[in-house]
Amino acid sequence: MKKAALLFILLSLMQSAMSKGNTYNFIVGTFTKNTTSEGIYTLHCDFENPKFEIMLATKDISNPSYLALTADKKYVYSVNESGEQSMISAFAFDKKTGKLVSINKVNAQGADPCYISVVDNHVVTGNYSGGNVCVFLRNDGGSITDVVQNIQHTGSSIDSKRQKKPFVHQTIFAPDKKFLLVNDLGTDYITSYRYDAKAIKNVLTPFDSLKVKAGSGPRHLAFSKNGKLIYLLQELDGTISVIGYKNGKLTLIDETTIVRKENISVGAADIHVSPDGKYLYATNRGTANDISCFGILKNGHLKFIQQTSVLGMGPRNFCITKDGKFVLVGNQGTNQIVVFNRNKKTGELTDSGMKIKVGAPVCLVEY
Repeated sequence: MKKAALLFILLSLMQSAMSKGNTYNFIVGTFTKNTTSEGIYTLHCDFENPKFEIMLATKDISNPSYLALTADKKYVYSVNESGEQSMISAFAFDKKTGKLVSINKVNAQGADPCYISVVDNHVVTGNYSGGNVCVFLRNDGGSITDVVQNIQHTGSSIDSKRQKKPFVHQTIFAPDKKFLLVNDLGTDYITSYRYDAKAIKNVLTPFDSLKVKAGSGPRHLAFSKNGKLIYLLQELDGTISVIGYKNGKLTLIDETTIVRKENISVGAADIHVSPDGKYLYATNRGTANDISCFGILKNGHLKFIQQTSVLGMGPRNFCITKDGKFVLVGNQGTNQIVVFNRNKKTGELTDSGMKIKVGAPVCLVEY
């Protein structure tokens, strides 16, 4: 009886460990205005034996469209994308329960913040309609201060509807955390700012900039695994620029495109490199509603491999799981997260048949 009981306990522990190993956890930012969403959600997913636990992590928050999780997974920072009334929110995060507890909220000092990044001492946001970059200090306990630096972009480009003024779309740190890269859809510039991690006021200093194709509209970028290349996705025409990166300096190397069909409207959205650094993926909204896969060659150039439907509308953001097995696409327009199986050898995606219903999902962060 003792041996049988011991065997039962061991089997139970093994099953528990296997179950834990199969679980993937995500935080999901959404739009709440005129949608079914109530706030920020956490997901606990078992893709091998399809089970999804969806939990409302916090509510009574307006349009928490983009999120940033600290490296220690203790805090989450969210934009509240609400025009001139936009705010930035700080939360304590319990990764075991998936719950968020509000710490404080401050004025965004710019209209429609659409991107947020966090490092040890600072939070940095990009305000789309405001066309500016804002820096906040992080206090002990996770709270943030009012804006300590506000950098207003200037200029325009050739698209009379979308580029009358600056539209900052991404504020992302380089892997070495010595520079911040800023994409401006309105001016067709990508700019590198030198970052001073110890500074209180002059945290960012303009260092270098690169103008890409006029009318292309830089939106999001992803770094190569070795940090020496940037892959920049342009929203307005679907171009991907391959850019050399060294100590903040930017050099255009090559260009390709995610547009592979005729007579579609383009709305390029998000871009990521696979964990092994061998493949790159990018989504297109508009009337395309697809995701493209490129192989990354030894010289860093891109080779087109596959383009497939996202099985929904408005793929604004997506996430490749850390183990490289799955790709989750947030389809804002059809209120769902679609899960794709990913072939780690070929890079190709196939429909897993799994869909998770979430109102207007626009940011997916694995934890």
